[in-house]
Amino acid sequence: MTTIGSHKPGSFCWIELATSDQDAAKAFYCSLFGWTAQDLPMGPNDFYTMFHLAGREVGAAATLRPEQKAAGVPPNWMLYIAVENADASAALAAKAGGKLLAPPFDVMDAGRMAVIQDPTGAAFCIWQSNRNTGIQVAGEHGSLCWADLNTPNPELASKFYSEVFGWKFTPDTHSNPPAGYIQIQNGEDYIGGIPPQGPPMPPHWMGYFLVDNCDASSAKAKSLSGRICLEPMDIEHVGRMSVVSDPQGAVFAIFQPGQM
Repeated sequence: MTTIGSHKPGSFCWIELATSDQDAAKAFYCSLFGWTAQDLPMGPNDFYTMFHLAGREVGAAATLRPEQKAAGVPPNWMLYIAVENADASAALAAKAGGKLLAPPFDVMDAGRMAVIQDPTGAAFCIWQSNRNTGIQVAGEHGSLCWADLNTPNPELASKFYSEVFGWKFTPDTHSNPPAGYIQIQNGEDYIGGIPPQGPPMPPHWMGYFLVDNCDASSAKAKSLSGRICLEPMDIEHVGRMSVVSDPQGAVFAIFQPGQM
C-alpha cells in the first residue's frame, strides 16, 4: 500500500459518487471494495459519506441534489483534479473554452473547488486542498488507479486539458495493431487516457478502481445487484478490466494489473 500525503497539480486527487440511494450505495461499495463508511451530517436530513480503506480516505458519496434530479443528471462518479489555485485554474479553463458549472467556492475549511465542463461536454471538478488533501491511499484493492475520458472530439479535449493542466497526450503503442487509445500524462506520471470512439454516449470521465482479481470482483458486483456493462477483458501488455454499473446506475471500471 502507498500512502499519499499530497497530490501533484494536474493529478486525480478525489472521486465522489452522486447517487439516488446513498445507503444502498454504501452497502454495495463497502462489500465490493472492503471500504468502510463514515457519515458526516450536512443538514437535518442530509449527510456526506466518506469512504475509507485501511483507515485512509479513498472517496465519498452524497445524494443527488433536487436540482440535479430535475435536470436529469443520473447517478455518477465525479473526478477531482488537484490545482494550486482554484480561481486561477477556473479562469484558465473558461478562457480555454470550458464552462463553469459552479464557479470557485470554499468547502468549509477542507478546500476550494469548482465544477467545470470541458468544451466537448465532460464534467469534472478542480480541488485546491486545505484541510482535506484528497485520496490518501494508492496501489491497494479498492483504490482509484486510472481514469478515461470518453469524448467525441479527442483533439479538442486534448487541446483544452493541455492548456489548463499541462497534460501531454500520446498514442498508445503497446497494442498490435494500434487500437487508437491515447494516453494522458501529467508530468512524468501516466494518469489516464482517451479510448477510441465506440457507440455514441454522453461525454464523461470514468474512474478505474484497482482490484486483486477482475473476474472475481465482476462476479461479486453482479451478485450485489450491479450490472456488468463490459465483461472482463484482457488489455494487451497491461492487465484485465471490466466496466460495472452499480445498482443505482453509476458506472465505473475495475482493473487488475498484468504480471510484470
